[in-house]
Order: sequence, then structure tokens, then C-alpha cells
Amino acid sequence: MTTLVQLSSDLLAADPSPSPSSSGLTQEDLVQHANAFARWFLGTGVRLAVILLVGALALLALRVVIRSVTQHIVEGADDTGSSLLRRVGPLASARRAQRARTVGSVLRSTATIVVGTLVFLLVLDTLGMNIAPFIASAGIVGVAVGFGAQSLVKDFLSGVFMLLEDQYGVGDVVDVGPGAGTVGTVEAVGLRVTKIRDSAGTLWYVPNGTMTRVGNKTQGWAKAVVEVSVDYFADLDEVRGLLTEAAARVAADPVIGTYLQGAPTVTGIEDVTFDAVTLRLSVTTAPAMQWDVARELRVAVREVLTRAGIPLGGQRDLLAAERERVASPTGVTVRALPPDVPAAETDED
Repeated sequence: MTTLVQLSSDLLAADPSPSPSSSGLTQEDLVQHANAFARWFLGTGVRLAVILLVGALALLALRVVIRSVTQHIVEGADDTGSSLLRRVGPLASARRAQRARTVGSVLRSTATIVVGTLVFLLVLDTLGMNIAPFIASAGIVGVAVGFGAQSLVKDFLSGVFMLLEDQYGVGDVVDVGPGAGTVGTVEAVGLRVTKIRDSAGTLWYVPNGTMTRVGNKTQGWAKAVVEVSVDYFADLDEVRGLLTEAAARVAADPVIGTYLQGAPTVTGIEDVTFDAVTLRLSVTTAPAMQWDVARELRVAVREVLTRAGIPLGGQRDLLAAERERVASPTGVTVRALPPDVPAAETDED
């Protein structure tokens, strides 16, 4: 009986809660884990949150700055603050859009990589990991890539400076020799290569790093130049007047004349040979229009010289024969004179 009473008292005095062996954790252990998590959250967790928040804000701020920089490149301004690029024509618009897209893409990618790398390293350091091996590995990889991709890095750097300095753009006619040895119209501008289509229709992919010099024939303004070689004994004052008249006729054209900028210039004797004297007619034009203006000038020069009866160099006899052939059906005979006589004589039957 005593034994039964003692067993009953022991059962009543036992803890009604489950034994530690059944659950594995006691209330004290749970409290300790909760306190440890709270300390981690208030310490390391807050630091991680701050790092991620600052990284996101920094990336957002950089993107805002990049947007303003690309907009500044699109607008374009020189040292005096005046407009650098003309706001007319589809070529100028395409050029500004191309530069904005390329520069903006490069800057955004660079900002994302730099900020992301810094945030990643800071997170690892906050978690207690040793980031020295990562930094050393990045340095070794950087050196290896630098040695193995020197030409690629050169192409990228050349492309960045080309875009920032506005050396050329879509629609420009450029000469990228002697390294590349290509002359043509720019169709696309990238950081590594530039696409140029020549006069034969061939599309050239020119690495930016190979361009030791670039000649832009369609930026800002251009000049149409026509050289005329007239007969050695021609009256040069009369020839100058006729060239000026031809330029005035082109300037009066309702279409081509709008591309001329300023008055034409007839320079002095550029060259002298045994049978010809060369004079030069030049006029400033809008960019990329110098070739059309030059063609119209040649047509006008030919007409005024033919009407005035002034032969080109070495063509005096041919001009006299042509005049005789044209005049003979009307009963008028034009007799060609020897080469040493400055003008032709006309005899009427």
C-alpha cells in the first residue's frame, strides 16, 4: 500500500509537459534561438539591408546621371555653349539617336557591373566570408584578360572616345585610311566595329582600334571644287567672268541653290601646261551636298564656255571643227585656224 501511494505522489509531482527527449528542444532553447536571431537581424541583417538599399539607390542615381549625360550628348554643345549639331535633316536625327543609344547602353552596363560587384563583395564581407581570394582572383583574371584581349580593349576604348568626341555618325561619308583603307558611308556605329558601305556597295566592318585617322567629309560644311583647264591663249579675265556667271546660274537654281553657303570663289592660275591653263572654281555647301553642287557647276561651266567659244586645253582645233560642222548646213563656213592663232575667223559665202 505504501508503495502505491508513493508511485501516485511521484506521478502527480511530474511535469505535465513533454519530455526533452520527445521534442529535442526545450523552452529555454527556443528562447535562446530567438534571441540569437534577433541579435543577428539587428546586427548583420540590418547591415545587409543597408548595403542593398544603398546599392540600389546608388545605381538609380547613376542611371539618372547617365540619362542626363546621354541627353547632353544628343543635344551637343561646344566649348562656347552653342549648338554643335544641326537640328535639320534625317541624317542628323539618326546620328543623335545612334549616339544616345550606344553611349547610354555602355554607361548603364558599366554602372550595373561596378555597383553589383561592390555590393556582392560587401555582402560576402558582412556575412563573415574572406573576400581576399575573390579580389586576388579578380586581379589575376583581369591581368589575363588584359594580355589576351588587348586589341578588343583597344577597340572598345577607341569606340568610347569616338562617340564622346563626335568624330562621325550614321550617314557621314568618311575616309578611315590608311590603317583601315576604306572610304564610304557610315551605316552603323558600335563600340567595337563601325560598318561602312563603299561606293561599290561593299559593307566593311572596321574595328575602331584600327582607325589611326578619320576624315569626315560631311560634318559641319563642305566645299565643292571644280577645276577648269582652258586653252593657253584664252582671255583669263573673260574666263573668270564666265566661271562666276556659271556659279551664279547654279546659285539661282531653286533646288541646288539652297545648298550653297556664301559666294563662289574663282582663284588664280592653279596650273600651266604647254597647251592649257587651269583655274579653280569653289563654293561652300551644306554637308554631303558638295558632289551634287560640283556636278551642276560642271554642267553650267560647259555651257557658258561653249557659248563663248572658249576651248578647253588642247581642244581648239576640235572646237573649230565642231563649229564648222554646226554652221555648214546654213551656208556659213567656219575655217579652222592654225594652233598658234588665238581665235577662229568666220567667212560667209
